[in-house]
Amino acid sequence: MAGQDRSVKHSLPPAQPIYVFRGHVAQIHTVTFIRSNSRLITGDANGWIVIWRLTTKRPVAVWKAHNNAILGTEAWGNCRIMTDNKFLVWALGQEEEESMDTTLPVDDTDVHRRQPWLLHAIDVNTLNFCSFAVCRAENVPAPSSDDKRNTTDVAHPLLIAVPNAIKSDSIDILHLPSEHRVTTVPAISTIKTGMVMAVRVFHQAGLLTVAAGYESGHTALFQRNHKDGNWERLYACQPHTQPVLSLDLSSPFQCYFTSSADAIIAKHRVPAALEASDVTRPLQLAQTRHSGQQGLEVRSDGKIFATAGWDGRVRIYASRTTTELAVLKWHKEGCYAVAFAELAPIDEQSPKNGGLKAAEEAQIVAAQTIQQYSGNVAREREERARKTHWLAVGSKDGKVSLWDIY
Repeated sequence: MAGQDRSVKHSLPPAQPIYVFRGHVAQIHTVTFIRSNSRLITGDANGWIVIWRLTTKRPVAVWKAHNNAILGTEAWGNCRIMTDNKFLVWALGQEEEESMDTTLPVDDTDVHRRQPWLLHAIDVNTLNFCSFAVCRAENVPAPSSDDKRNTTDVAHPLLIAVPNAIKSDSIDILHLPSEHRVTTVPAISTIKTGMVMAVRVFHQAGLLTVAAGYESGHTALFQRNHKDGNWERLYACQPHTQPVLSLDLSSPFQCYFTSSADAIIAKHRVPAALEASDVTRPLQLAQTRHSGQQGLEVRSDGKIFATAGWDGRVRIYASRTTTELAVLKWHKEGCYAVAFAELAPIDEQSPKNGGLKAAEEAQIVAAQTIQQYSGNVAREREERARKTHWLAVGSKDGKVSLWDIY
């Protein structure tokens, strides 16, 4: 009987995506779930942004945000969208969606689309192909009174981490909405790391902390001392022989993972606050035998993480053991981006955005949802979409696959 069960299991067809979004003509560089998983942002190599409604799988806003490839996207509250090549913040809530164009790039790239209102524009270093990272601005001094930029923004202040514009092996921390630079994480003077390739910023025990991956294959963890404002390096090692392509944090910020152009997945411990570590090895080192895994993202419950492979496969790993759990095969060309829907309770921190609490956002979205939809069927569809364990995958072929897993 057991043998029969195993044979049935092995005879099952491979998993298939729930849906495939076909709106882009260029390779997909970023996918992001926003507004309590009611929307999905996709950004491509030609600078196009498409925002999709998850219940209908249809676009609600399409515009060309950049002239070059989009490296990252994120929501700021409920009514703002952040994008980079050049770092831009757009005003786009659900009410503004009604006035936006929905003609997809695959249908016509020459027709001008209306852009949302641009709130902030900051020149940043994108030569590293390193996207920005974001967290709430906690225990950070307010901008000086002579700062003429918009400091009365109604959204909660943010800190943005980006590679330094002059020294590509150091990291600038910028403040929004003031747009001023708060501090710079210095380069590691004793190691030739090359450029910063991936970065995350978060608060640990009230202290600003930065995890970085470098061109040399090194990764390092830094923490800012409140007393003198200086940065201390807590940890550094070289788990990879090729440039680090991506890194992400596991809830509740006790460890982080790195992937590279080589076949290694590395798991690293996050030391306690201002606890410099003599450890120069990662917690775990998984030889996956699959080179070129990028876009690594940990799900908000911290149990699993996923990578996008140059071989067109998406691999799901267990966070505790770094064991491969599943391989999703559908795209015929390389995959560059993955994103999980948010599963954590709304009052907990999300490791991806370094602690952006979603309570206010969820309340606003819920109120707008009730007003927008009439009838139990529509509300049930919206609620079901929000609770589904979505995984979105962006590929070189311009398609975005949507999966329901674990």
